[in-house]
This record gives sequence, C-alpha cells and structure tokens, in this order.
Amino acid sequence: MAEKLGVYICGGCDIGANLDVDALAEFAQNGKHSAVVKVAKANPVLCSPEGKAAIEADIAEHELDGVVCCACSPRVKWDVFGFGKTQVERVNLREHCVWSFQDDKKMPGQMEVIAKDYINMGISKLTKSNNPDPEVAETNKTILVMGGGFTGLNAAKNAAGLGYDVVLVEKEDKLGGKAANFLKSFPLAYPYDQSQETGLEALIAEVTGNDKIKVYTGTTVKTIEGAPGSYTLTLSNGDSMGIGSVVLATGWVPGDANYLAPLGYGTIKDVITTAELETMASNGGIKRPSDGKAPQTVCFICDPAKFMEDVSYEAGAVCAPVEELPEEEKAEGEEGEEEDSFVYPDKESAKHLAYSSELTSLVALKQANYVADAGGVAYILYDHMMVPGINEQYYKAAQDNPAVMLSKADVVEVKENGGSVVVVAKNTLLGDNVEIVADMVVLPTAMVPTTAADPTINLVYRQGPAFPDLELFDGFADSNYVCFPYETRRTGVYAAGTVRQPMGLGLAREDAAGATLKAVQCIESANHGVSVHPRSGDLSFPVFNFMRCTQCKRCTEECPFGALDDDEKGTPKPNPTRCRRCGTCMGACPERVISFDNYNIDQIGSAIKEVKVPDTLEEGGPRIIVLACENDAYPALDMAAMRGKGWSPYVRFLPVRCLGSVNAIWVADAMSKGVDGVMLLGCKYGDDYQCHFMKGSELCSRRKENIAESLGRLGVEPERVEQYELSIDEYDKVPSLIADFVDNITNNFGPNPFKGY
Repeated sequence: MAEKLGVYICGGCDIGANLDVDALAEFAQNGKHSAVVKVAKANPVLCSPEGKAAIEADIAEHELDGVVCCACSPRVKWDVFGFGKTQVERVNLREHCVWSFQDDKKMPGQMEVIAKDYINMGISKLTKSNNPDPEVAETNKTILVMGGGFTGLNAAKNAAGLGYDVVLVEKEDKLGGKAANFLKSFPLAYPYDQSQETGLEALIAEVTGNDKIKVYTGTTVKTIEGAPGSYTLTLSNGDSMGIGSVVLATGWVPGDANYLAPLGYGTIKDVITTAELETMASNGGIKRPSDGKAPQTVCFICDPAKFMEDVSYEAGAVCAPVEELPEEEKAEGEEGEEEDSFVYPDKESAKHLAYSSELTSLVALKQANYVADAGGVAYILYDHMMVPGINEQYYKAAQDNPAVMLSKADVVEVKENGGSVVVVAKNTLLGDNVEIVADMVVLPTAMVPTTAADPTINLVYRQGPAFPDLELFDGFADSNYVCFPYETRRTGVYAAGTVRQPMGLGLAREDAAGATLKAVQCIESANHGVSVHPRSGDLSFPVFNFMRCTQCKRCTEECPFGALDDDEKGTPKPNPTRCRRCGTCMGACPERVISFDNYNIDQIGSAIKEVKVPDTLEEGGPRIIVLACENDAYPALDMAAMRGKGWSPYVRFLPVRCLGSVNAIWVADAMSKGVDGVMLLGCKYGDDYQCHFMKGSELCSRRKENIAESLGRLGVEPERVEQYELSIDEYDKVPSLIADFVDNITNNFGPNPFKGY
C-alpha cells in the first residue's frame, strides 16, 4: 500500500482561476489523511517540465511511494505523469469540476466541496493500491497461422519476416485457398485502373521456401490448449508443439445460392453466380452452361437484395421463408413433397450478401472486363456502385470501356426467352424501363465466413472449443469492429481477412499484417507480464483469496474471455495471459475474494466513503455517485466538459474498468452512508453493443436484481440505482441524463433514509 504520498494541485487550465489551489494544498496536507500526505503543493502548470521536475525532486527527497496529481483528466498527459515505480493517482479537477461546474445559487461554494471530495477520494484510492507484481513465465514465440489462403500466406510471411517461427496449417491438400480459383484480382497496385495477377504462385513459393515456416497441408487443428504465450498445439496428424499466439485466416465459403432463386438461379441454366464464373474464367474460359458456347452478352446484377424485398412469397413460390408461410404450407414444405415443395433461402447468405456489397461492385467490374477482353459485351446493373478510395480509378476505367455498359437500375424480373435470358429493369439511367437480352446473367456470391458455419477452433477452454456468441456478429470472428480490429473473444487469437469481414486481396494483405502484429504484441506482452488489450501494458492481474472461496463458479462462468478455468471442486484456476483486466470476475464474486493490486473492492468502496454527504438536503443538496466505465462513459464525460457542457454539482464520478467489475457491496456501502442515488454509466449492450469487455454492461444489468434485493433489505428504494447506456460519441446526452436522474431522486424519492446516520 502507498504510505508516503505527495499531493500536487495544478493551477493551469482554469483550475487556478476558479479554485484556491494553495488552500486545497493546505487542505490535503492537514486534512484527514495527514498521516500519509508527506508533502502537498500547488503548481501553476503541473505538466510543465518544471512541474514534473518538482514532483521528481520530492519523490527523491521524501521517498514518496505515491503521487496524487490533481489536474486534468487521467485520459490525457498520462505519459507526463509517470514516475517509474512510484504509484500515481490522477484527480480530475479540470473536466469534472471547474469545466463542468453548474452553479446552484441556493447552495454556494459547491465547487470547493467538489474539489475536496475528489482530492480525498484520490488519496484514499492510492492508500489502497499496490504496485502489481505479476508472475512472468518464459513464452513460446511461435505463431500458428490457421488457413493457407492468400491472407494466411501473407500472415506467415510477415511473421517470419519479423523473426518469429511460424506453423501454417491448411486443411486442403494444397495452398492458395479461394484465391487459387481467381483468374485475376481487381487492382493491387498503381495505377489502380486495371485488373492484375494475384501473385499467388510467387507468394506460395516464398512461404514454402522459408526455413522459419513449417507448412502442413491436408491437416487440421485438433486442439489448442493453454494460454497466450504457452499454448500446446496438437494437429490431426498427431504432431504436437508449443505456440504463443494464433492468426485465424480460415477465409470464407460461398453462401447458399438458393437465396437467388427468384432471379432464376437453379431454374434458368444460364443464370450463374460470380463464384461460378470465376472458376470458369480460370479454367479454360467463360462458357454458357446450357450449350458450352462463349457468351457474347453477359448481364451482371450487383444488388439483388432490393429485388428480394419485393418478392411475393405465395404458395408454391420458390425461396419462401418458412415463418412467412401459412401453417398448412409450412407443413407441406417441411414434408418436402415433390410437387409443392419449398426451397427456403439461407438467411445467413442474405445478410452476408449485403455485407459483401462493396466487393459485389468490384467483382462485377473485374468480371465485366473478362467478358470485354474475350470480345463480348457486359452490362452491369446496380443499385449502388461501391468503389471506395483508390478503386474509383478502376470504376472510371470501366466507364471508359465501350464494351462495358453500367447503369443504376431496379431489376424487376429475370426470365428465359428463346434460349436467351431477359433481365427486365426499371428506373435506369436511360429513363425508361428496359429489357436486356443476354446470353448469360451473373448474380453475386455471398461471402460467408467459415466461423459462421463452424465457430470451433478446438480450444481446450472451460467455455468450450469455439468462439462465443458469434451470432451477434453474424459469424464474423471479431470482438469489436471499430475499437479492436483483428481481436477475437479469445485473447491470443487474431482474425484476419474474410473471416473478419468481407474484403478483396489488397485489404486482405493489409489485414494479414495487422493481425500478425497483434499476434506478436500478444507474445511480447505475455513475456513481460502485461495485458495486450484494451488495457495495454497493464501489469495487474486477478488475485484470489482461496481460503474464502465457496466454489460458486460465478467468476468462471461470467469471465468474457475464458481467463478462468476451474478444478473438479469448482475452485478457479487463473490463466493470467488470457486475462484482459476488466474486473468482471471481481464484480461477480459474492464473497469479494477477487481483487487486483491496484483495483479492488476496498479501494473503490473506500473512495465512495470519502464523499462528504450532507445530513439533510437543505444543508448541501443530494449526493449522487456515478460509477462510470473508463472506456466509453468516462471519455464521454470528458468530451462533454471540453465542449462547455455542465451538470449538477451534486454528482461525484468514479471511473471503473467496466460496469462488469461493479460489486453490489459498493452500492450497499453508498446507500448505508446516506448517498441519495447511484448512477451506473456504461456502454451499450445487446445487438448494438459497444462494451470493450463484451458482456460487462449486460452482466451489470443482470446483477441489478441482486442489488435491488440488497436495497430492499436495507429499506431503500431500488429505483435509487439506475443503469444508463452511453457510447463515447453521445457526450451531448450527459447533462440531461444527470439532470433527469438528480431531479427524479430529489423530487420523487427525497433524501436517503440513512442520511445523517
């Protein structure tokens, strides 16, 4: 525990203009924590070289083991306020006090009260904190690449180039994946206006000729056991070896083309998919399935989804979803009767076709060039032509090609007429309804990630061999597209390429580099005992008091990342390198036997108790504690303050790693102290989830039932505790959320019955 503290009050950024910083320094020096505060000073600009030098001098002179910096948000200047082994606690007097202070003329002097509360909270937190001392084991620096397609080959090449040994496992008998069927790729290099060779053969030769890469073909992963830095890999051929991390590059499979039946697929022979056309083009040339002749006119339909919205699912129609049919027709379809059977579209294919819309446009442009190069004419009908970035050059080149005709259009019908296929379209750029007579019609292929069909990668985890909850991402193996690209729900496994999101070869090459760097970061972080993400560099890890553990298994069941296994009795078995330091296990434990050296139940509980609660509302107003998630809610508060937003002077903010770490005892302690209300401010959960720790906010919401029971036993209304969802960009909502909550507590519930005790 930190026992010799220095407290430093910054006067910059409007703090000194609104608060008596010298008086606050005296308050810290001579207040209730005087036994541990060895020095307290004000400084005009604490983050200046002079300010930092003054702190460093005091650390040396007074042998300080903790520093409380009362200045700006802890989210800024973290590199300035770092003093080696000396622990640091940041007190946010700028954003959460002077920049957001909303005066209440009925009760003057509240800004000083706020500042003193925050200073006491900061000192208390630091006295309950220790420098983490993680156990660091030697790690294995071999990277497993699952998948020998274009992405996996690039990942293996990149990892070997960085000096790491690589094990590349491909289930097929040869390398190359889907790219082996590509005649060409849309542009991969300057001038970005022509289709190009994939370069796959040279890439395969480079990988197979590299001494640092061991290649297995016709092989699958049997098990991956252990934790990042110390996995044991067992293959289907019986080989076993140690690995440190995994790049998942297993690619995609074509979606169920039955979804395209309303556009003639399956009933009109010369209606095919782009995947089928690509196979033709790379194996002897494009031929009509009906007669084997080279087509002279080919029509590409880029956006069938809009047409599908208007399909009438009547009895006997093809591709009718079973839930949209009358009961008698459902039964008939399920029985599979020969005459009146129904072919149901694969819903996953429908969704993944929409996700692939950018590629749909680019593939149509590429394959239209195949037709033009062979002397034919290509028509491309689209609802949206999506060619972001440099691919605009490719689109412009197609526009200039006299053998390629492009038009925005709504496809009305695809029918067969005299050996040709007729595409009926309206709302075209020509202004009239048109009928295009073509030798062949090509429909887009949905790119379904392999993990949608089978999320299993044979992990030997308590939580099972697969990624959890992949339905939330429609099968894509990614934990959070925006915040954490490449990262999956399992620490140490990083997704790249089309298993992560639809993409072409150019982006897949970049993805391979990104995922490889993540895999390297994971190994090196494990080698230093620090977390990888999102709390990168965090040395802390869960500490268990097994003497009090009741083997209830809540921590092992609720950990979002499989960081906790359990033995036959149910006692937790920590895997520190899997842990992302969210504290969800700490919030789950009813016996409070789990903690982190620098983040624990006692620390936050003690900080809550430092808030000065007036005995009556008339003496100083209500008191509201806001437990704010450090990833979305806390930044949103900072952003609101930076934009001049203000809020009630009666709230006090405490950052928490995740709402999943909130333990019911904190709320009970706050209420028993007389706090009038508690706001739990965290990320969105559910289908539109934002939570950096996947399930933290959702778990907190579930635990509110237990909190309600605890408050009921105390004789306190459960409505005094509410959880709110807030994404980082919703800073403008902060003032009204706080105002509404404070008004509700004050006007509808009044003072906490424990106030004054």
